[in-house]
Amino acid sequence: MKKILLFLLIFAQTSLFAQEKYTTSNTRAIGAYERSTVYLGQKLYNTALKDLQIAIGIDPNFLEAHYRMGDILKVLGRIEEAKTCYLTVIAQPNTFKNINFALAECYALQANYDSAYPLFQAYATTPDLSENRKKIVAKYLRDCEFSIEAIQHPVPYEPVNLGPGINTANQEYLPAITADDQTIIFTRRANTEDFFIAQRNENDWSASSPLSSSINTPGNEGAQCISPDGQYLFFAGCGRADGLGKCDLYYSKLVGDKWSTPQNLGTPINSQYWESQPTLSADGKSLYFVSDRKGGYGSYDIYKSTYIGAGKWSSPQNLGPNINTAGEEFSPFIHADNQTLYFCSDGWPGFGEKDIFFSKKTLNGAWQKPKNLGYPINTPKEESSLFISNDGKQAYFASDNLKGYGGLDLYSFELYEAGRPEKVTYVKGTVFDRISQQVLAAQVEIISLQNFDTVFQSVCNVSSGQFMASLPEGKTYALNISIDGYLFYSGQFVLANKNNVEPFIMEIPLDPIEVGEKVALKNIFFESNSFQLKNESKYELLKLSEFLIENPSIKIEIGGHTDYIGDDKTNLLLSSNRAKSVYNYLINLGVTNSQLVYKGYGKTQPIESNNTEQGRANNRRTEIKIIAK
Repeated sequence: MKKILLFLLIFAQTSLFAQEKYTTSNTRAIGAYERSTVYLGQKLYNTALKDLQIAIGIDPNFLEAHYRMGDILKVLGRIEEAKTCYLTVIAQPNTFKNINFALAECYALQANYDSAYPLFQAYATTPDLSENRKKIVAKYLRDCEFSIEAIQHPVPYEPVNLGPGINTANQEYLPAITADDQTIIFTRRANTEDFFIAQRNENDWSASSPLSSSINTPGNEGAQCISPDGQYLFFAGCGRADGLGKCDLYYSKLVGDKWSTPQNLGTPINSQYWESQPTLSADGKSLYFVSDRKGGYGSYDIYKSTYIGAGKWSSPQNLGPNINTAGEEFSPFIHADNQTLYFCSDGWPGFGEKDIFFSKKTLNGAWQKPKNLGYPINTPKEESSLFISNDGKQAYFASDNLKGYGGLDLYSFELYEAGRPEKVTYVKGTVFDRISQQVLAAQVEIISLQNFDTVFQSVCNVSSGQFMASLPEGKTYALNISIDGYLFYSGQFVLANKNNVEPFIMEIPLDPIEVGEKVALKNIFFESNSFQLKNESKYELLKLSEFLIENPSIKIEIGGHTDYIGDDKTNLLLSSNRAKSVYNYLINLGVTNSQLVYKGYGKTQPIESNNTEQGRANNRRTEIKIIAK
């Protein structure tokens, strides 16, 4: 919007200078007016205003002076005063080509779209408009039509300032929050842009502090995103010695409680152009960002790159015309559901400069037409840098439209139901040695048992032994935790067709590999009353085969167990056949038969009461026991 305003200011000046005479003949007024031209060239707007006030004081009917004053006041954000100037001009007979447009912009900037719309319509009929001007006014007309309707249906919106621990008299913006909603990282601009971090107290945030001297530099760092587990930070660094363009994307890893030296993501993500504002999918496989590289739909577009392993990323793909426009798209945020993208744009119909939109993927992976997040979340001013909590209920954003501590402040509000992403919960675990209680930097992998997609893969923090991962609802997930010298852990999260699932907070002790130790395989499934393995069992059996192949001296017993329903003989036979099915499958995966024996125990070794369905389900299990090492 400001670029358009500056263009109009120059355009108005040019058209006025082309006139052979002014609407005044007073030479003193004309002299003051023409002095303002010199100051405008130097961008000394307030000085130019003084000369225009002198000109109007000499001749109150000097319409060119009123018009120019309106242009300057609009650039300075003094919209009501600018509107008064334009109304003075439009009340008199005049030949100013752009006066309807100038006044209409003022009404639009004040969210008075009913008054702006007919003025834009009148301007659209102006003879000899350039193609560019026709596009600009057509966009304004679409915005007005959209806004007049949208304001009649406001969405719930009660923003709350994040408080003095976060906000200062400086500018705070671009919030990023971990999946458990306990840690926030944001950008603060004083003399330069740097990252700050704070922790949540019961009802507030702790005093923020600089993130890390390994990341913050005397230059500018900003536009960051943090992985849901809080272990990786992606951000934009500008003008760095190792940069490829104006701004590049970098990443840093949290090692213990220290952030590593940032690494440039390199080509093909970074280029000779401007890359910034990254957002990472919860599974770590997709990185979305903004670039002004050639070949886009507008001056700034949103792109996506896919992780292909070994620290490499695929060539970025433009998200296409369902997201990007001939205008500018900024501030992408992909929610942990990996289905909902929030971003800001001035190309789609909206209320003003840039509005926040969201789009969801269809079943075939295409992006739907974006929806405006609505009024009064969006206003005639620019809205951007939206972040949505893991549970989809809280939105975080930056604004200077509200009474805060100074400049841009960070706020939160409860996001209305229709604007929320798909339901997501998270798992947060601490892995440790059962005997010594020492935390372990174990490998953690979570996959969807429906399609075997990896939704999380990482290593526990070396200092805390913690991991954290987001889990979209509607699926069943398998969890595998492993580290050399220990029996692996097998877990399961059933989130199919559940609402309001609470987070999974886990303490996970691992047992050193010793004879007699047992592990229940939580993700071995059989057809009902059958020993036919289900397809969903493949992941667990693959992980078990890898464990045995990597530890060739280990020998295990595969034990089959049933609940108490049915007669002893039938249960014993079924449990034995199920154990044998696992045995055969492992042999086919390359495990030597010398490492394996199998045995059915029927219902003789329950681990829970058989009086509940859950207890019976847990008793129907496949176990492994170390019998030699």
